Amino acid sequence: MHELGITQEVVAIAEEHAKGQRIARVVLEIGKLSGVFPDAVRFCFELCAEGTAVEGAKLEIVETPGRARCRACNNEVPLEKPFGECSCGCTDLEWLAGDELRVRELEII
Repeated sequence: MHELGITQEVVAIAEEHAKGQRIARVVLEIGKLSGVFPDAVRFCFELCAEGTAVEGAKLEIVETPGRARCRACNNEVPLEKPFGECSCGCTDLEWLAGDELRVRELEII
């Protein structure tokens, strides 16, 4: 479960930015194509935050949908999986969104 390591890193990033202050809320952006399971991150968050400035903080996860652009016709294509097909039949797609994994916002008190 790589989500445990990811969640540990999210807590470390939050603590670094808090500079000793308490954190009330962490907003994490996870793309649907990132391979990271939001429910697993939620499960790990409280455990990873224990004994840190993040302990007791609320975790909010924003899931970014997958989007790509067709290299043949330039149409935008929604993606539910890391591969897809444009309505023109082309499968040569350039990812535009959906692979994000980042701390979007911290609420420090």
